[in-house]
Amino acid sequence: MNVRIYVPRDTSANACGADEVAAAIDEHAQARGIAIELVRNGSRGMCWLEPLVEVETERGRIGFGPLTVEAVAGLFDAGFPNADTHALCLGPVEDIDWLKQQQRVCFSRNGIIDPISLDDFEAHGGWQGARRALAMTPQDIVSAVTESGLRGRGGAAFPCGIKWQTVHDQPAAQKFIVCNADEGDSGTFSDRMILEGDPYRLIEGMLIAGIACGATQAYVYLRSEYPLARRVLSEAILRARTAGWLGADVAGSGRAFDIDLRIGAGAYICGEETSLLESLEGKRGQVRFKPPLPAIKGLFGQPTVINNLITLASVPDVLVNGAQWYRDLGYGRSRGTLPIQLTGNIRRGGLVELGFGVSLRELLYDYGGGSASGRPIRAVQVGGPLGAYLPESQFDTVIDYEAFAAIDAMLGHGGIVVFDDTVDMAEQARFAMEFCAIESCGKCTPCRIGSRRGVEVIDRLRQGVDAQANRVLLDSLCDTMQHGSLCALGGLTPLPVKSALRHFSEDFHSTKVQLCRSPFRGDAFQQAASAMNDLLQEPWQHIGK
Repeated sequence: MNVRIYVPRDTSANACGADEVAAAIDEHAQARGIAIELVRNGSRGMCWLEPLVEVETERGRIGFGPLTVEAVAGLFDAGFPNADTHALCLGPVEDIDWLKQQQRVCFSRNGIIDPISLDDFEAHGGWQGARRALAMTPQDIVSAVTESGLRGRGGAAFPCGIKWQTVHDQPAAQKFIVCNADEGDSGTFSDRMILEGDPYRLIEGMLIAGIACGATQAYVYLRSEYPLARRVLSEAILRARTAGWLGADVAGSGRAFDIDLRIGAGAYICGEETSLLESLEGKRGQVRFKPPLPAIKGLFGQPTVINNLITLASVPDVLVNGAQWYRDLGYGRSRGTLPIQLTGNIRRGGLVELGFGVSLRELLYDYGGGSASGRPIRAVQVGGPLGAYLPESQFDTVIDYEAFAAIDAMLGHGGIVVFDDTVDMAEQARFAMEFCAIESCGKCTPCRIGSRRGVEVIDRLRQGVDAQANRVLLDSLCDTMQHGSLCALGGLTPLPVKSALRHFSEDFHSTKVQLCRSPFRGDAFQQAASAMNDLLQEPWQHIGK
């Protein structure tokens, strides 16, 4: 019988050489006459151990990693696939503390199954939630999701059940389910890991949403920067349709439901739900005015559920295990689990899935192992490029939507970017404004113009030009953007700026201005930058100009 060997084809693993390692294993096995079955699985999220190769044995799956192409020959010399004494042998993967201490719900199958194998999916609990949904009334499904306390995992944390109930109650003949997989926040990759490691989980969650709300057509809006996720999901949709889980007669139930995949064009603003809808309709990605809400008048003017990928991927377990089971995993009003992504200057980067309530400090040190540089961690940014910068004094804050709101921060999509004590926080604040200027859809003035003025004011602050007046001006500008912007891009950009000013004010007294990183480009900008630097040598008479 062939020995089953798992080598991930997850994007993170491939970036570390997984494709080359898989080819080397296959080559050495053939040369030595060893019969193996090579399975390209998803990642378990232990990025610091990638490529993580696993061998299926009677004792469970034995891990080896991080494995390089150069190490493969020595591994076979040591008796691979039976090479327990090799220095890269990690023992049973399930016993690795970093993984063992987690509460895997959304990621319970990641790294375990062949992502596009329907047999593997079913053997590990797949379609159980969908089968239960098909035997329930739509209202009972919506009620179960509402009672579970599941909130949107995309950033706004809006109760999923309320959104579903609104669409359920609309009398329209055509309704839609839209999955927002435009994962553009810095330090986030949980959506991609699901798509590359367990794509049928998303398909099942979307199917349940369609049954609950009376929708027959769904769309996945995927960012263009995920080519592997696109290929895996496309194949999974095709296989699910062939197997009868999508189409005109889902699982012989007489109900219709299908999913189409749409690819974005790299615009960060299309992560905002109404801008995403505009893009899906073939228009320029610009934010819509609300009301009407998408749940009442969304895609093509019809009632539409728009949920983040992780939100939809959480739904099958709610139906399989019950609403109370899901509620019990949480903390306060934050129910269930959250996939937390540790990135930046961190020793053990990767994806950790835990119930709400764990502290930021536990994540950074018990799971992350401290900074990769070995220097003290000075700040972390939670929630993407629009999230607040948190100092060490706030590391005991627990992962909970309300706890973060209480310190003027947000959890967002669960991404945590770590910085050691060499970081320039004034430069990070400047980047927030610059990022907004680049990514703004341009529809509202506070976002479009305010972000550009923000870059200029921060540059003057760092130069030390009329520091007090410019600080007042920056505070006023942030207030205008926060309360006057049409969507969260402009409205949340002040969050990282204000937090950097509040906790790291000493960094804003630099004598250097790095105008070369401005969002404005071309010869005209170079001339303006030169003129600006000349002007900064003289006292400013008109701060707002």
